[in-house]
Amino acid sequence: MNRIITKKILSQDVKEFVIESPRIATARHAGQFVIVRANDTGERIPLTIADANPEAGTITLIFQEVGKSTMLMGTFKEGDEFKDVVGPLGKPTHIEKFGTVVCMGGGIGVAPMHPISEAMKAAGNRVITIIGARSKDLLIMENRMKAASTELHISTDDGSYGVHGFVTDILQSLIDKGEKIDLAVAIGPVPMMGAVCKLTKKYDLPTVVSLNPIMVDGTGMCGACRVTVAGKTQFVCVDGPEFDGHQVDFVELVKRQRAYLPQERISREAFQHHEGCCSEK
Repeated sequence: MNRIITKKILSQDVKEFVIESPRIATARHAGQFVIVRANDTGERIPLTIADANPEAGTITLIFQEVGKSTMLMGTFKEGDEFKDVVGPLGKPTHIEKFGTVVCMGGGIGVAPMHPISEAMKAAGNRVITIIGARSKDLLIMENRMKAASTELHISTDDGSYGVHGFVTDILQSLIDKGEKIDLAVAIGPVPMMGAVCKLTKKYDLPTVVSLNPIMVDGTGMCGACRVTVAGKTQFVCVDGPEFDGHQVDFVELVKRQRAYLPQERISREAFQHHEGCCSEK
């Protein structure tokens, strides 16, 4: 089990693995995640399940190489196995027929948005999906998101593809045109989710965000993934990962995300310096 069936490069530093995991493939729901461990000495990494095929017994994981552990994972080949793949974890996305749902994915956040858009559409919602990236070459999953949506919009920071701007610019234009939106869902970098919530709060538009803080065990025991929501401490692994975006303390979340940046930098540079020699399993 945990064997990599296929490996694809989606964009710069973004990899897609289809992994043999029949139990998780059968049990998972939109919005849930797994925690993977590359080898015996590897750290535990939470990754949202981007897709699943119960018949084939596989799940799809998409990740960006930003630190030592994800860079190590990026060296894996088809046929290699993860030491651990644990899940499905977290509460599933609440799916019902809301009406019109706007799903916004920024950068690697497009991957976890995919199953949510699919599920919302299957429930009978009109799904307007907005995906964004810094540039066209960093955009992922365009065709799959188009298939999972009623309507797809694209933005790029540099204007190389789609609308020149951010996902919030497209959302604002939809609001300005009088689009009746019943729910917004946003997944992406913390600043992007914060900007979406700042905008939607002005219009009293219900907004759900999926958070990805530092996480260790994924069962609520360690407390590493705590966030403040509506003035109360919540654990993303068991209380989330999705929360009312208007209640999230994004300032605190940013500070916690940056808590170990110096150590992360040292670990990443050591891995790069040794040209991945520590990737032996």
